[in-house]
Amino acid sequence: MSSHVAPAPAGGRKAVTLRTLRDMHARGERIAMLTCYDSTFAQLLDDAGVDALLVGDSLGMVLQGRASTLPVKLEDIVYHTRCVAARNRAAWLVADLPFGSYQTLDQALGSASTLMRAGAQMVKLEGGGWTADFVHKLVERGIPVCAHLGLTPQSVHALGGYRVQGREAAAAETLLRHAAELHEAGASMMVLELIPSALAERLRARLPELITIGIGAGPHTSGQVLVLHDMLGLAGGKPPRFVKDYMQGSGDVRTAIRSYVGEVREAKFPAPVHCDY
Repeated sequence: MSSHVAPAPAGGRKAVTLRTLRDMHARGERIAMLTCYDSTFAQLLDDAGVDALLVGDSLGMVLQGRASTLPVKLEDIVYHTRCVAARNRAAWLVADLPFGSYQTLDQALGSASTLMRAGAQMVKLEGGGWTADFVHKLVERGIPVCAHLGLTPQSVHALGGYRVQGREAAAAETLLRHAAELHEAGASMMVLELIPSALAERLRARLPELITIGIGAGPHTSGQVLVLHDMLGLAGGKPPRFVKDYMQGSGDVRTAIRSYVGEVREAKFPAPVHCDY
C-alpha cells in the first residue's frame, strides 16, 4: 500500500478521472484537451479548466525543432511527463508512446509502465490492426489506453505525407473496423486526426460508448485537442485549416486558453471553417 497522497486540486476543482470523462461523454458535455510539455503550462492549463493534457510526441516538432515526430525517444516523453505531472493538479494526464517504443508486447508493457511511473494516467498509441492485441494486454494490466486513428504521424512516410485519411469508401471501412477492434480490446478513448467529419460521425454512431477526441475531424466527437503552440499562434508558418489561433483578440495566454475551453464546451469550435478539406 502506498503512503503517497496526491496534492489536492487547486481552486477546489475536482480531479478529472477516466470516470469523469466517461460521464461527460455520456451527458454530451464536450471534453477540452490540449498538448502540454512543461510545468508552467501544466498549471496554466489546469487552472483554465482544461480536462485532459497530452504530453504528445509533437514535442519533437514544437520543442526540438525536428521535421517530424519520429526522432522523439521514450526518455523525451518521460522527462516532459514528469515536468507536467509536477504542477498538474486536476487534469487527466495522457502520454504518447513514441515511435519504436511499442514494437513488441514486452516493449509496449515496459514503455507504458515507465510513462505511468513518470506520472501519466493513460498512454496513447497510434494505429489499428496489430495494435489491438497490445491494447488488450495493457488494459489487462491496469494501464488505460487512448488509441489514435486517421492521420497517424508516426506512419507519415507510409501514409504518403500529412493527408486527410478515410476519404475513400474502403479506407473509411478499414478505419471503422480498426476503431471497433480497439474499443473491444479496451481502449477507453480515441484521438481521430484529419478525417472527414462525416466519418467521425459514423464512428460515433457505431461506437456510442467510445470517447472520441478530434483534431481536424469535425464537430462530431466527444471533445477536441490542439497542439498548444498552434492554438497560441506560436508554431510559425501557415497553420492547418483545423487550427484556430486563440491569441488573436485575447490579449494574454490565460484568456486564450479559457476561450479555447469555452468554445469547445459550447460546440463553437471547431466551426465550419475548420472542418473538412
